[in-house]
Amino acid sequence: MSVETELVPIENPDGLNVILGQTHFIKTAEDVHEALVNAVPGIRFGVAFCEASGPCLVRVEGNDEPLKALAAKNALAVGAGHFFIVFVQEAYPLNLLRALREVPEVVNLYAATANPIDVVVATNARGRGVLGVIDGERAKGVETAEDRKERRAFLRKIGYKLG
Repeated sequence: MSVETELVPIENPDGLNVILGQTHFIKTAEDVHEALVNAVPGIRFGVAFCEASGPCLVRVEGNDEPLKALAAKNALAVGAGHFFIVFVQEAYPLNLLRALREVPEVVNLYAATANPIDVVVATNARGRGVLGVIDGERAKGVETAEDRKERRAFLRKIGYKLG
């Protein structure tokens, strides 16, 4: 059996935060919806999940129609069984990842980013699967003492570390 690979770019025209993962059951879309609204009050999001058997539909939930449409479009483009994608506004992935990991059917989280991202997809005669993702740019060097100082100051400025 042969395998072909391709890169599927995630369409994200507004540079939104996006989370990509793998799961294993049809109730994923509803369970992810519940996890997100319980994690961050006021969050806006769209989630789409690719079934891997039966009708193999993209299942869609969320509370923001444009984000739901964007998630559905990207999930269909990736088209890999048990793949899910979430587009987020009014929250950051940092505040959502623990809740998503606690959803019983979530198997893996590939990425959580606002960077340009490509999904590496493998296709064989039976179906499609995600091999991984390309998230952002290649590393350009190792931080200097000044870079470290700026990183630490930034984290305090945005409130993620104590002053």
